[in-house]
Amino acid sequence: MADKDFPGWHGTTICGVKKGGEVVIAGDGQVSLGETVIKGSARKVRRLSPGGYDIVAGFAGSTADAFTLLERLETKLEKTPGQLARACVELAKDWRTDKYLQKLEAMLIVTDGDDLYVVTGAGDVLEPENSVAAIGSGGNYALAAARAMMDTDKTAETVAREAMAIASDICVYTNGNLTIEKITK
Repeated sequence: MADKDFPGWHGTTICGVKKGGEVVIAGDGQVSLGETVIKGSARKVRRLSPGGYDIVAGFAGSTADAFTLLERLETKLEKTPGQLARACVELAKDWRTDKYLQKLEAMLIVTDGDDLYVVTGAGDVLEPENSVAAIGSGGNYALAAARAMMDTDKTAETVAREAMAIASDICVYTNGNLTIEKITK
């Protein structure tokens, strides 16, 4: 089957919110193939503990590609304990220059509770403005909703949950079955 004929894996929504001493990453559970929902309870947000440091990562894109990136990130974190920014930059450099990794189709949102980053295959390590990041097919909806709630008295978790609910109401590739991981500092 030619690439143009393949319906492709679509969608997910991952939202990261940093507010009031906590960072939350929330992800929906839907996996779609074309117009068909294949699974509704996938876990796209994971807790990593390389070298005893608590890291939370959420991924959008191809699952196998995302797991490859998570393994690589964990390796980088083991080499640079407690230095999330450095590990993300090293991963992004490898991702951009390694011919195998260049073909991976995924994005990550990662946090250690202090910092929040989006890591892309274009070699970007982005620290989001307004302490909110979102990726995936419903990412723009979740991002807009979360930003609108940042000046309220809502907690990071509430902002993430409500932003994900709004995204799942709008994006057909996002459901309301959430996985949420939180780091409080």
